[in-house]
Formats: sequence, C-alpha cells, structure tokens
Amino acid sequence: MLPTIAWSKNKVVMIDQRKLPWQEAYVECRNYDQVAEAIKKMVIRGAPAIGVAAAFGVALGILKVKKKQDLRKEFRKIVLRLEKTRPTARNLFWAVEKMRKALRKAENLDLSELKERLVEEALAIEKKDIETNRKIGFFGKKLIRNKDSILTHCNAGELATAGYGTALGIIRAAYEEGKKIQIYVDETRPFLQGARLTCWELSRLRIPFILITDNMAGWLMQKKEISVVITGADRIARNGDTANKIGTYSLAVLANENKIPFYVAAPLSTIDFDFAQGNEIPIEERAAQEVREINGRCFTLPKVKVRNPAFDVTPARFISAIITEKGIARPPYRISLKAISKK
Repeated sequence: MLPTIAWSKNKVVMIDQRKLPWQEAYVECRNYDQVAEAIKKMVIRGAPAIGVAAAFGVALGILKVKKKQDLRKEFRKIVLRLEKTRPTARNLFWAVEKMRKALRKAENLDLSELKERLVEEALAIEKKDIETNRKIGFFGKKLIRNKDSILTHCNAGELATAGYGTALGIIRAAYEEGKKIQIYVDETRPFLQGARLTCWELSRLRIPFILITDNMAGWLMQKKEISVVITGADRIARNGDTANKIGTYSLAVLANENKIPFYVAAPLSTIDFDFAQGNEIPIEERAAQEVREINGRCFTLPKVKVRNPAFDVTPARFISAIITEKGIARPPYRISLKAISKK
C-alpha cells in the first residue's frame, strides 16, 4: 500500500480516505491552507496521521515565507489555521509544538537553511511515527493469544498513521508472528471508518475479518464470540481517561460487563499530561450531514435535527491496559503513564 501521507517535491500527497474503498485517489497539497482543509474535511484522519499532516503543513507554510522578518508572524498564522481543524486530536498540537521548537533552534540560520531544517523536522516526525507504531505492535502482540477473536473500532491502522498502525498494528504484529486470530470490525457510524477503511486494510493484509454493525457488539460479547477489544486513541488524559471515536465508551462498558479485556493502543504523543481527566478534553462536533447521509445520499428527513459528536471519553476504570511504544501501562494510570513516559 502506498503511504497514507508523503512529502514529495515540496508538496504533501495524501490518499483521499473519503473515497475508499471504492477508489484509490490522491490529493496534492501545495500550501498549508490546503493541508488544513484536508484535515478538516477528513481527507486524512487518525490522530497520528493528523500530527504528521500538521507538521508537513507547517513546513509548507514556512517554505512560502519570503522575508525572515515575517517569519514569526507567518508561523503564528499557519499554526492558528491548523489548530482549528480537529480540536480533539492531541497529536496535531504535539506536532505543531515540535515544529515550534525546531523553528526556535534554527532562528539564527539564514532563511533558506531554516526552511530546510523545518522540512527535515517534519520528515523526522513522519519517520518516528512509523517506528513508534511498530514498537506498539511489538509490545501489544504479547497481549494477544492464539485463537483470540478481536473487536476493533473505527480505523487505527496504516491509514490513521504514517505507517503500520496502532491498534491495527498490534493485530498485524500478532498475525505476522503466526497467531491464528479472527477480527471483528464494527462499521463505525457515522463516517464508516471501520466498514470502509479497516476492512480495506485487513483485506489487503489478508487477515481474516468479519464486518458487523455497531449495535451487534454486545450480543457477540455475550455469546463469547469476542475475547479482546482493541482501539486507538485521539487524546489521553494523565489519569488514563481516553477520547476516541464515538462509540468507544459503549464498547468499553460492554467489555467490562462481559469480563473482556479492553485495550487502548497509542503513542506517548497522544497523552496530554496537561489534562488531569477526560472531562477536560475538547470534543469536536461535526456537520449534521455526516449523520443524515451515507456517501452523499440522504436516508432520513433532510432537515432532521442531529447531534454529531465525533468522539467520546472512556473512563480509565474500563481500560485494562494502554499500549505505547515504551511498553504497557496498567492502572493506576496516573502513576504508570508518567513512569513509562520517562523511560
């Protein structure tokens, strides 16, 4: 599979995830505003992938600066535009901060060298994300038993990252190790990331899977047809409360009721130590038409009132473990996440 996102000849190229699985089309972004629009309109999604896109967007914006005295003003303008796109995704803000630090370190260089340094930093963020995901897979596969039936929610695979995936990366690592596993993919309304994206990825990887509707999960757990649940994350508070795609909280409650382990896979960059608990995490509310329509076709009353929060927050008490690139954190997360981040 071609990369989810790539830097190519001072352009950002990304697969258009809105058109999958029907069409593999690519979008070229030539300036930071186009990158911001691509993030906002879900051309690219998934917290780690959004972080890489934001870093590339900053680099693109700085490449257009003509005078060094305009640098700080332009940087603030670029960052403000990008940060307004997806407020819940922690990795976006983390990547922007990395680019800000790179700018400070390079401020004494001439403008052309400074631009090169920021492009190099963005490429380093991309490379690091792929390495990080493989490490998450290495640690996470230890939690997967032979013949496990694994439910995954939304898409936390290669499409949600720079490469390999977080929750799906663990599934990949377990499968590549030779474990016989069965994957259940819920459709993930309203944007259908499970049905469209995770199924597409698993099919290409030749990992066996079954698609279910979102409201089938509880019954399958009750029938003992699901033995593990693994999801990704968009932001994790320091106490372990986790914001992820809407519907994650429901699955965590169901898993707890049925005594099924519920795991979260995420890089340390997703953990926001500034937030003590999950109720502080901003939750993005998206357009009503995403709920009223599927693939552009309205299936309900065209002006029906809609709520469309894109994420919910799963309390830490329902999470069996958080799998990171530096190891596996377990409750109490206030202690374990802090310790693991210092390794």
